[in-house]
Amino acid sequence: MKLNLKRPVVFFDLETTGTNITNDRIVEISVVKVMPDGSEIVKTRRINPGCPIPAEATAIHHITDEDVKDEPEFRKVARSLADLFTGCDIAGFNSNRFDIPLLDQEFQRAGVDFDFGKARFIDVQTIFHKKEPRTLVAAYKFYCGKDLTEAHSASADTMATYEVLKAQLERYDDLPNDIAALSEYASQNRNVDFMGRLVYDEQRREIINFGKYKGRIAEEVLKNDPGYYSWIMQGDFTKNTKDAFTRIRLRSAMKK
Repeated sequence: MKLNLKRPVVFFDLETTGTNITNDRIVEISVVKVMPDGSEIVKTRRINPGCPIPAEATAIHHITDEDVKDEPEFRKVARSLADLFTGCDIAGFNSNRFDIPLLDQEFQRAGVDFDFGKARFIDVQTIFHKKEPRTLVAAYKFYCGKDLTEAHSASADTMATYEVLKAQLERYDDLPNDIAALSEYASQNRNVDFMGRLVYDEQRREIINFGKYKGRIAEEVLKNDPGYYSWIMQGDFTKNTKDAFTRIRLRSAMKK
């Protein structure tokens, strides 16, 4: 089924040095940019992470230090990549929890100010888990009737994710062929930041979603415990999360 698009949507997948959003680096990115007329732009780029690729990561995606030694560092391709994503909605498999926050970190380190807030996110894994809880390999087999023989290759995973979403739209009559509605359906919760350290409640108040203040209104916590903000700023949190806390703090200060 052809996607019903009003603007382009970018499907993407990352292969990385590990799973730590804050500290790990991209070693490969693959993109399928789908235009409203159905045409596709497909690109794959390997990246020199500027650090050794751990053996356990290579065991998954089969990319070695030798493979990327002559490739550009992320900062060299960051601007052109941001241009490719500009004006698009964004889709992936487990992208809301991993690929998008890690890509955001890489953009921040490269000094590229890309506004993810202008995009709608479609996490195909969330749709899959709500309908048929399994992995991308199983999703590809279940929806497309094919074996994903090159799993953990960024290009294969990206194209498989795109094919799975189209097959999901074919299979489920109640699944809307509309990016805004798909983005709403694919969201697991109402995250304020990418990592879900803050979530919105029904009154659109930011609620802390971890640690000793879990379930508390963030603005009240920051007001009553000023040291908590300093702890967040000095902690091992992504810049996106720190920026969210900063916005709440500044907004509260303006009310005085």
